[in-house]
Amino acid sequence: MHIALVYNAPLPSRYHALGEGEAVAGVMEAVEAVRGALCSWGHTVALVGLRPPLRHAVDSLSRLRADLVFNLFEGFDGLPETEGEIAKALGLLGYPFTGASAATLALSLDKGRTKRALEAQGVPTPPWKLLSSDEVTLCVLEYPVIVKPSKEDASHGLTAQSVVGDPQALARQVRWLEEKYGGPALVERFLPGREFSATVLGGPTSRVLAPAEVVYAEATPGPKIMTYAAKWLPEAPAYRAVTIQCPAQTPPALAQEVQSLALAAHRAVGAPPYARVDLRCDDVGSLYVLEINPNPDLSPEAGVALQARVAGLEYKDLIKAIVDLALEETQVGNHYAATHAV
Repeated sequence: MHIALVYNAPLPSRYHALGEGEAVAGVMEAVEAVRGALCSWGHTVALVGLRPPLRHAVDSLSRLRADLVFNLFEGFDGLPETEGEIAKALGLLGYPFTGASAATLALSLDKGRTKRALEAQGVPTPPWKLLSSDEVTLCVLEYPVIVKPSKEDASHGLTAQSVVGDPQALARQVRWLEEKYGGPALVERFLPGREFSATVLGGPTSRVLAPAEVVYAEATPGPKIMTYAAKWLPEAPAYRAVTIQCPAQTPPALAQEVQSLALAAHRAVGAPPYARVDLRCDDVGSLYVLEINPNPDLSPEAGVALQARVAGLEYKDLIKAIVDLALEETQVGNHYAATHAV
């Protein structure tokens, strides 16, 4: 099979200006690993690095000659909504493609919409509010709270100052996020308990791979959260203070709750073919869903690949499973169109 591997070509961006360029450049690690896995299964692979503007990128897609598109595109600099626009274009062009639909990508990018989707399905998520800098006096959440960009991922905008304990610190952090990332900010009650990550593989019967626990050392500088430095900067003390334990060592009841909530959150955003769900406990051990990340990082050392390995799915088999899910989805769509033709 001829597969086009589509991704956003790493270019100088506003993230580099913010000191967060590692997350942008990191896509190439996933690109090379996925290409190797696909070739090991006998596929021919063409790398397609998309560049802005969007209309030129869509024009490039229209000229592809491929049986399937493996979609690693994460959005153009300053235009995170283009992640969903590229998925929409692939669908309109008729290509089978891996990963989430345009609708799921757009929903999950918007943390406020995601929160409402979770609440509508009865999935517990920390109390929250979207706030601009002139609205911080409206915050009635119990302190401490954590302040996040409302339309970013990959820990962009998360620092040791993101957890605040009073209205003055909240106002400063919301103002800073507005200046750097745009507003409004997502403000939610900070949960001090255990933190988990669970990858869900979709399909006819969705399943949770081996959940992992994010373990923070007692000597963690600042609050125990996955800041940008803790996620992307190996030389940073915050990075060295984090250990990923997979499988998570939990009592059976908590393990079952992690899996149940991960599946419920996965359904709430449209049951994408693969996604990572982040969860955390409060101070009495009650578990909440923080967010859902469709099309998460597929680098061999990232959380999805680790959880797959522990669940007995080697990297090349994980990539094959993602391809198979895309082909199954296409067959279902073709069957539906054929049986509902007028």
